[in-house]
Amino acid sequence: MVDYGRYRFIRFEKHERILAATLNRPESLNSVTAEMHEELAEMFSDFSRDDEADVMTLTGAGRGFCSGADLKGGFSAQDPHRVADRIFRDARRLITSILETDKPIIAGVNGPAAGLGVTLALFCDIVIASERARLGDTHVKVGLVAGDGGAAIWPLLVGVNRAKELLMTGEMLDAEQALRIGLVNHVVPHGELARAVQDKARQLAAGNAFAVRATKRAVNVYLKWMVNQVFDLSLVLERMSFDRLLS
Repeated sequence: MVDYGRYRFIRFEKHERILAATLNRPESLNSVTAEMHEELAEMFSDFSRDDEADVMTLTGAGRGFCSGADLKGGFSAQDPHRVADRIFRDARRLITSILETDKPIIAGVNGPAAGLGVTLALFCDIVIASERARLGDTHVKVGLVAGDGGAAIWPLLVGVNRAKELLMTGEMLDAEQALRIGLVNHVVPHGELARAVQDKARQLAAGNAFAVRATKRAVNVYLKWMVNQVFDLSLVLERMSFDRLLS
């Protein structure tokens, strides 16, 4: 049995073989510290080996899904180089753990999803957004390269040139814009988001487990190929851009 009680920044509930994970730093729009980043890197592996859960849902507590890395509180009180070492060390493990999980993962984007936050959402298998959601990879707006997965996943979802435009400008999109270009699967009224996510999770959980998981595994070959081609270089470039900011 997986012990989810050790997590400090992610809340878990389980019902009907559905594991509901909630990013739980609402005071900062669920921004990711180094400690929370380590938990994210472990969470998907724990879910993968959890024999009591067939589907995961992922959302954020409070007003937002995830505003990205906590560049202010997460770095200011500590040695920024040491904190960066921890985060960049785990960056590939986080994305790999998502792609190696053959069970379905549904993102319920309840508000802003930016930077690493939007990467987390887009690497899920199905993205359902509230009408209040706003999504964008905003790395460039703080002088960073979109290196934690954005350069891999955005071109697959919206096309190469559109992905380059959005990644190079850091533009935030509203939910309807994201739906029109294929960034999310569904947009629902804000008050209906939790039910829509749960209904989709139940639908997947009721399916043939082997067929569902094997289908996901086959499709993920595309994602793994793109990540293997792009991720390491983009991560090195992001680290270079981070070091430039500190110099």
